[in-house]
Amino acid sequence: MPVSCEVREGVARIVLDRPEQGNALDVGMKDGLKAAVARVRSDAAVRAVILAAAGKAFCVGGDIAGMKEAGAELPAWIGAMAGELGEAVRGLAALPVPVVSAVQGAVAGGGIGLALCADLVLAGESMRLRGGYTAIGLTPDLGASWLLTRRAGAARSKEIFFQNRALTARECLDLGIVDAVHPDALLGAEAEALARRLAEGATAALGRAKALVDGACARTLEEQLALERDAMVASAGTGDAREGIAAFLEKRSPRFGGR
Repeated sequence: MPVSCEVREGVARIVLDRPEQGNALDVGMKDGLKAAVARVRSDAAVRAVILAAAGKAFCVGGDIAGMKEAGAELPAWIGAMAGELGEAVRGLAALPVPVVSAVQGAVAGGGIGLALCADLVLAGESMRLRGGYTAIGLTPDLGASWLLTRRAGAARSKEIFFQNRALTARECLDLGIVDAVHPDALLGAEAEALARRLAEGATAALGRAKALVDGACARTLEEQLALERDAMVASAGTGDAREGIAAFLEKRSPRFGGR
């Protein structure tokens, strides 16, 4: 399978596994991602998610050989692929638990959307981000333009998509595109440790905080204040809130039950 998915001790691990092709997004990858997202979404035991990739590249973007084979049917082929892969990206971003992506090597085209749909993005030192789309006469998809703009701003995102220059991991860190950079040899362990810490947290509260932050830019302050109040009331009624308050007062580590 070009995408593997396993759940262990509350952490789901979705791995792109087409390394010989740079994890290029073909029909098999599309179907595998859709299945993985559906599995994670339906499993109430999942408390955090890691999105990673096998091989030297995280994802080089769309399968250009497949595009050529589509011939005159290219618009329809791309429309179907972008639509279904976009739903997978949206599904990952909307999960009510923290999502961590661990990216190394090439991150280009649709790979940008996959990498940045996570709540926290960890990069290996080998990571190189390149727009790529306009270099072959195409335009961003899979949320790449939306997600990159939210992290780097409109002006910088235009530069990335217009000029197609590869940005290093450190440049991406400086621009806020990624949240941390680690040696490639440690990237997997760092992602695992972070996901484990998040999974052991008050995941219902984390999910509510995620929803508040993700929608904040589309709301007025009045709307946000009302939603914050509702979320706070809902959180206050949970066992995790009672445990967290007790642990704070007793000066001990909390033992959260999560969602």
